[in-house]
Amino acid sequence: MRGGGIIARMHNRRRWTFLCAATCVAGMAWRAGAQLTPDRTYYGVNRAMPMKVETPSDPGGEARIDLFPAPGSGAEEGAEVAPVSTAPVAPGAVNLASLFPSLWSDPTPRLLYAQLVVGESRMGPPVVLRPMLSPSRAMVYSMEAAKPYYVDPTTRRESIDPKKGDIVYTPDPAAYTGICAYVDKNVVFDTTEGPIEFRMRPDQAPNTVWNFLKLVEGGFYTDIIFHRVVPKTAQGNPFVIQVGDPTGTGDGGPGYAIDLEPSKLPHDFGVISMARDADPNTNGCQVFVCLSREGTMKLDGKYTAFGEAVSGERAILAIGATPVKGDRPVNPPVLLGARLVDAPPLGTGPRPVKRPADADRVIEQGR
Repeated sequence: MRGGGIIARMHNRRRWTFLCAATCVAGMAWRAGAQLTPDRTYYGVNRAMPMKVETPSDPGGEARIDLFPAPGSGAEEGAEVAPVSTAPVAPGAVNLASLFPSLWSDPTPRLLYAQLVVGESRMGPPVVLRPMLSPSRAMVYSMEAAKPYYVDPTTRRESIDPKKGDIVYTPDPAAYTGICAYVDKNVVFDTTEGPIEFRMRPDQAPNTVWNFLKLVEGGFYTDIIFHRVVPKTAQGNPFVIQVGDPTGTGDGGPGYAIDLEPSKLPHDFGVISMARDADPNTNGCQVFVCLSREGTMKLDGKYTAFGEAVSGERAILAIGATPVKGDRPVNPPVLLGARLVDAPPLGTGPRPVKRPADADRVIEQGR
């Protein structure tokens, strides 16, 4: 085990638990004072959407709900995004479907964020409004061989080399059955090298984000080693750190698989993405965190990127600098646990981290 075994890990666990408690206390003031909360998670199409509005005792202005589109590239660089619709509200019960009829009438459902605003201040984390659409299924297809990737059940031979195929999606029509609504959450990894906080991108990979949040909420990521560390590619570019298998072998999973999603989030430093086998629809619980854009841009469109680190870049670098034999760490860093924290009000949180300009020096100092 890393750094002296179980005793050292328990010491680190206590240290990060203390930090967690401090973070929670610091964020309680606005959470207790104002929040939009769904009455339930699932709302069938063309039905009422009951939610609860809580405002501060001294609001300092009128309350409203702003409906925002998912953040685009402009928003990620700090540009202001205008709401697509807005409606005044009072504390107590509201019906979001009555406030925003377009939620059911829009012919092209899309992911939106419902943000409570009091006066000119955004209050509490937004509510994610994810349309429940039947997904298209991904496959690896060789244009040259004119056949999809599969494994013959008798001979166990692959029909094509999956690395030479293209990812394509079935053009099945999407059935729209309603909206999944939940309070937006960030995910914090507490590792032996320090905490890493990720903001989720359900606009890019809604089902992957939902699966990940449920695994975190259920305590799946507890005392799991980073079983794979690839400091650099053959071209010398920093690559990935991988975690999420309770067996520590790289072969384990949650007992099920979810499909690849067509995320357009670029793989870059601090981006978290799903690991999988040759079959694109074998995502589950194993994730990797990118160490550089140069090393991971080739993964775009082939793996489901679904979140971005907003803090913890030093911890990412430290894990990526772990001594390895092949791609196996000699003394693996440990993911002590993962936890959900309320996301900040929409547009007010920190931007995604960048690979530090002094990354090489930081890595050398940590060796």
